[in-house]
Amino acid sequence: MGIEKPLEPPKNGLLVPELIPVAYEVVDAWKILISGLAQLLHVVPVHACSDCSDIHVALAGHNVQDCHGPTSGSRKSFHSWVKGSINDVLLPIESYHMFDPFGPRIKHETRFNYDRIPAVIELCIQAGVDLPGYPSRRRTTPIRMLGKKVIDIGGLIEEPKLQGSNGLGSSIMELDTYRIQDRYFPPAQSDVPKMAQQTVKAYETVKWGVTKLMKRYTVKACGYCSEVHVGPWGHNAKLCGEFKHQWRDGKHGWQDAIVDEMFPPNYVWHVEDPKGPPLKSALKRFYGKAPAALEVCMQAGAKLPDKYRPMMRLDIVVPEKVEARFVT
Repeated sequence: MGIEKPLEPPKNGLLVPELIPVAYEVVDAWKILISGLAQLLHVVPVHACSDCSDIHVALAGHNVQDCHGPTSGSRKSFHSWVKGSINDVLLPIESYHMFDPFGPRIKHETRFNYDRIPAVIELCIQAGVDLPGYPSRRRTTPIRMLGKKVIDIGGLIEEPKLQGSNGLGSSIMELDTYRIQDRYFPPAQSDVPKMAQQTVKAYETVKWGVTKLMKRYTVKACGYCSEVHVGPWGHNAKLCGEFKHQWRDGKHGWQDAIVDEMFPPNYVWHVEDPKGPPLKSALKRFYGKAPAALEVCMQAGAKLPDKYRPMMRLDIVVPEKVEARFVT
């Protein structure tokens, strides 16, 4: 109708004051989470399939025949286990860092001008966290929009040169999971349960904070692949290679993201006795599942919140293989 509608923060480019402490709390919890997992993985063995995305937390890989990799047919759907890393437990979801989310969109030709950082950290930066080396534009006057068209963004400001990958790498180093296990030594055996409990608390804080931030700040996810973009509009980089990407010229199919796309739980089979016999396909309907990060913490001695008990099926006694057919 040609009528300008006033927008509320953060849709108008301004920060939400009450969410700034939440963003800082998420960043602090993220540091504890990745550092705790990096140390616990020296103690708790994690196995990853070399042919698919499945992982398993136990002394030995399971025997559940649910591998769907390219060469799984030759192995009768058994997994091909190798040593896992923190990026198998905590799936690395990255996003482009933008100085001004309401500025020009990222084009395919300009995608190398932007750094890729963890999407959780990018969300916190746009919510008010000041991270050295990764500046963000802080507006004092709201932007103006007519329908979906921006008519005034307060003028263009020259973007400062990012220094995260050049001079100030340490600012993002403690927030990134790349080779983080090499930067931490195995913890003392007496400190493992306490560290595992702190990691569980940090995991819950990150999930709570991301959920709260995403209720106000816009995050886009591709409907075909795992790409995520933090900002009001998705980028135009032609990097999608999933279903019928030729019809879209490689562009992503953007839609509003959910928390599990931003911070994936990565469910794995729950193992009651990590030193016991491997899980079997015939009994898989009796096994429960848990987020991989929490399964690592539980096997390290942590106590999980009660809300995870139903999905882990802790109240079910797994029968013997010969007894399974008699269970209704």
